[in-house]
Order: sequence, then C-alpha cells, then structure tokens
Amino acid sequence: MERFDIIVVGGGMVGAATVLGFAKQGKRVAMVERQAPKPFSPEQPMDLRVSAISSLSVSLLKSLKVWDDVLSMRLCPYRRLETWDHPDCRIRFTSCSMNLSELGFIVENRILQLALWHACGKQPNLELFCPTNILSIKRTGNNHHKVELDNGDVLYCRWLVGADGANSRVRDYANIGVTAWDYRQHCMLVTVKTSLSQQDITWQWFTPDGPRSFLPLPGHHSSLVWYDSPSRIKQLRGMSPEKLRYEILTHFPQELGDVEVIQQGSFPLTRRHAQRYFNNGVVLLGDAVHTINPLAGQGVNLGFKDVDALLDLVADAGIGWLNNSVLAAYERNRKPDNLLMQMWMDIFYCGFSNDISSLKLLRNLSLMLAEKSGSLKIRVLKYAMGY
Repeated sequence: MERFDIIVVGGGMVGAATVLGFAKQGKRVAMVERQAPKPFSPEQPMDLRVSAISSLSVSLLKSLKVWDDVLSMRLCPYRRLETWDHPDCRIRFTSCSMNLSELGFIVENRILQLALWHACGKQPNLELFCPTNILSIKRTGNNHHKVELDNGDVLYCRWLVGADGANSRVRDYANIGVTAWDYRQHCMLVTVKTSLSQQDITWQWFTPDGPRSFLPLPGHHSSLVWYDSPSRIKQLRGMSPEKLRYEILTHFPQELGDVEVIQQGSFPLTRRHAQRYFNNGVVLLGDAVHTINPLAGQGVNLGFKDVDALLDLVADAGIGWLNNSVLAAYERNRKPDNLLMQMWMDIFYCGFSNDISSLKLLRNLSLMLAEKSGSLKIRVLKYAMGY
C-alpha cells in the first residue's frame, strides 16, 4: 500500500507533463501507464502520430526542462502556413510577419512523451507504475481514492487525475458525462518520403470530400493527412504502398511532388466534451475532457494549456491547493477556451468540406479578403497558434 498526494492515470504527453509539473512543485505523485515509450535512436522510422506544437506549448515544455531533450532527438520547425480551397485563393502566413523565428514545430508524439518521461525519471518524489493496468478505482471512507493495479500494488491518493484519453476510465469513475458526436469521416495518416525539399511549410487544401494536409518532418519526410468517408479510407488502407502512392499523387495538389509511402494508419473523427472538468477530487485534462477535430493540430496544444492552467492554480493556492475552489477555477479557466476552439474548428471544417456553389464562392472570397486583411490576418494566426 502506497500513499500519494496525486495519482495521474495516463502517461502520454499530457499526463506526463502533469505529473512532472506536480513533482516539481514538491507533491508526492505517481503515474500509472500501460506501456512505456520505446527508447529513441536516430535510425528509427518516424512515429505515425505527430503534433504541431505551438509557441505556448514550447514555453510549458521549457519550464518543465524537457525542451532541450526534444531538440536533441528530432523535430521540424515550420515557418510558412498556407490554406486554400481554390488554388488562386490562398491565405498565407509566415513567421516573419509575426517577428518569430518559426510558427511552430512538427514533433513526433512519441518523442515528446519520451522527453517528458526522461525528466520524470529524475524526480525523487515521482513514482512510475508501468507496465500495468488498473483493476479497480474506489472511494475510501476518508474521501481518498484507492487504485488497485494488476501487479498487486494498491495506491491511495487525495487527487486523482484523468489524462487517460478519449475513452477515459477515470472520467467514468467520476460519473462525468460527455457530449459527443461523430463527424462521419475518418482521418488517414501517411508517413512519406518526398522527392522535394519542403520542410519549412505546412499546408491544408480543402476538397468537397475533406481536407488534405501536409506536415513537414526532418529530412525529406512528411506526414500527410487525408480526410474522407469511412468506406474510402478503408479502401485506401487496403492498398499496397505503390497503389496508395498513385492515389496520393492523384488526389493531392501537384506541389507535393513525388512520394514514397513509408507507413499509414487511420482513426474515426469524433468530437467530445466532458460536461464537467472535475468531481469529488477527480480532475480531467487533455483528451479525457475534450477531443477536437485535428484540422489545425490544436489537440495536444489545448491539452498542454489545461496542464499549464492547473499547475499555475495549484501553485498559487499554496497549502490550500486541495480546496475545491482550485478545481472550480480550473474549469472556469479552460472550459470557455476549449469550447471556443471546438466551435471554430467545426465551423471551418463544415464550411469548407462541401461542394455547394454559393458556399464555395463565399469561402474563396473570404480567403482572398483575409489574405489582404493585414492586422486581422495576424490575429487569426495568433489564435490558431493558441494565443
């Protein structure tokens, strides 16, 4: 039997950042995770899952002393961003327009997770339980939480943090419901090697069947994102690498150039938002509390903003950090921002993913006006970057 101030369930990027932040504040903490990330070596293939990391997320990672470790592995900064429907109606953003060295970084999820785990391993007041599964979670008579693991360990804590993803078991334990709907589309990720050097730009092209996106990776590698109907994505998943290459060259814009398919995978698009962010000493972060259309790559950035807000509120509360008002303040801080980002991504996604003539004209005119809008264009970019 072991007792902790806080147990974080889920050792992904958001969970690891949370437990590391609490450990640095002097809390006695534990992290429970089923599988550890594999060690890094430069010759490893790129991770299929990647994220567009904003400047705000980089600031959090720097404050946790993990960003230098990420830099020592691999990532790809990008300095240009383009979005279009019709090729002649594009909105373009550059880091120069914001007086930044880059707009953001494309980083493999596993590398971010691994850097956070490296830092977690250096904290004497942080205990990692991995690999293990949770057998049960129960509330004790003194209002603590009892977590039983399949390796025989029994853990007790005052706060239980759910960072265990969209199908959160911690959320279910806390009796927190979700509002959710299916976008009726799937998203396919394809890691490719490109013949062209285009590592300083990320772009999104909207088609009636769904967006096509390009995310640069180190070297001549990139991640392609293909939205389409479940049946179409299933068809693409069953193709040989050479046949899939032909489909990519046919259905992506010419500026992509030739590609070599390395690996691919897919997942359904579902929007979720928890009806509460906390309940009886249980608090949710990241995908456990909200999932968002991955259109602008804001998912992990929103999760890191959750972490940043919760850590700041706990630090400011001092010895009174267990007061319920701290978690209430966390919900007030994060809920409006998360809902607003979900709403704008839905408007953008639904407004562009169709072939209605009047809407096509309106959205292309909007992009043309936005491209010439000066300060408004900069404000749009700041919002997309998480500011």
